[in-house]
Amino acid sequence: MSNTTDMKIQKTDKEWREILTPEQYRVTRKHGTERAFTGPNWDNKEPGVYACVCCGKPLFSSETKFESGTGWPSYFAPITPDAVTEHKDRSFFMTRTEIRCADCDAHLGHVFPDGPEPTGLRYCMNGTAMTFDKTDS
Repeated sequence: MSNTTDMKIQKTDKEWREILTPEQYRVTRKHGTERAFTGPNWDNKEPGVYACVCCGKPLFSSETKFESGTGWPSYFAPITPDAVTEHKDRSFFMTRTEIRCADCDAHLGHVFPDGPEPTGLRYCMNGTAMTFDKTDS
């Protein structure tokens, strides 16, 4: 039996271009990277949830955000284990672990093994790939 929530959100290239800004499209659909210290929310310290700019899926909580010094929003864990998926990225003559939205396959960034406790991971994300929904504290 198929569960409709397990199905990926799929749109044509034209549909993605219609709903995203050119920069959002370049980063999320073409696996781009924004320049450090230029994307939205890289230095945001307010409480809230970061969601996929393409489909709205909650991805990261401000509770797991930390200052990595890299100029990109960094988190030590996704909001839930199934919020993101990992993919081998062999671009630029190196091997990295790419992170994508589990629901729509939007490119979000990469994960590295140099983060803080409790996970030791650094999810280095493109701010352009996410929206921020502030929560009341």
